[in-house]
Amino acid sequence: MKAPSRLTVFYFLAALLFACTGFADEFDPAQDTTGADPLATSGSASTSVLEAENSATFFNSQPLSSTANINAATPIAGTLDRSSSSPTLSINFSREDFDNPVVEIRTTLGSMILELFPDEAPLAVSNFIGLAEGTKTWIEPESGQRVMRPLYDGTVFHRVIEGFMIQGGSPTGLGDGTPGYQFRDEINARSLGLDKMEVINDSGVPHPILAINDQNDFQQNILIPLYQQLDINSQEELELNIDLVDRRLRNMTVKESFENLGYQYTERVISRMPVRGVIAMANSGPNTNGSQFFINLVDTDWLAGKHTVFGKVRAGLEVLDAIGAVSVDNEGRPLRDVEILSIRQLPL
Repeated sequence: MKAPSRLTVFYFLAALLFACTGFADEFDPAQDTTGADPLATSGSASTSVLEAENSATFFNSQPLSSTANINAATPIAGTLDRSSSSPTLSINFSREDFDNPVVEIRTTLGSMILELFPDEAPLAVSNFIGLAEGTKTWIEPESGQRVMRPLYDGTVFHRVIEGFMIQGGSPTGLGDGTPGYQFRDEINARSLGLDKMEVINDSGVPHPILAINDQNDFQQNILIPLYQQLDINSQEELELNIDLVDRRLRNMTVKESFENLGYQYTERVISRMPVRGVIAMANSGPNTNGSQFFINLVDTDWLAGKHTVFGKVRAGLEVLDAIGAVSVDNEGRPLRDVEILSIRQLPL
């Protein structure tokens, strides 16, 4: 569509947003503003949003104790009880549900143990385990052939952003790698509280979870999608409907703003916030999940509602942090490969 003129948008935004002094100081310009891909930029999480407005707390408050045996060649620093007579290491860790699958991600820097959440993200968990163990068909990028073998073995964490996340799962070792298919998101916006968060407050300041850094961000992520939904295609139509746009903006929730961007939500599952240690599907927009995943080094509330969370690290946070601290180039690629040796479900 043809966007309204910059002049019209500027005065409209000035009336709504910049009447409140100190607006620019409330937002970190390093934060990811699209949410479609956690690779684009890094940002610091707003812990106050997580503490005050995260309603996804319907989980076992009494962790269950479990023990797993893993290969001693890739230890988890500081968490293992080493036996000199055994080639394996026993790990004690807590998880929320004994029925949840547990996987070991073995890397060249050590192992991480993750609990997966099939009740919250059944498609993502099934896809992850199937690709990890070689029970799901995928298309090999180089040959274009359908194959059924472990996809993740020998791949690398191709993007690492300190203080944000580590990303892997690409069969090409680059950010564009896919398994040859896509599947839908599994996110319950209401359980995240997104339906209770207002896009702008009474002073016209955008909600922090939106990570709106400047006027252009607001135009691209809030205004233009709203114009499209209202079928406003010109400056003249905008001026005729300015009161309607104003009312819609002042009553819009974060959930509705994300839906205007194309995100679709379900109430068949309960979702949780993307806090430190969770594993979530990387994507390039709504319903574009494939094989790539990321694991959070910190809470990333600005990604809530845009990425399917399907598990959490239960042991090996030291390894996660070690990967997150490696030296990288200007694009976030480790200067020395951190390889995923294997991802396998553990028999517990």
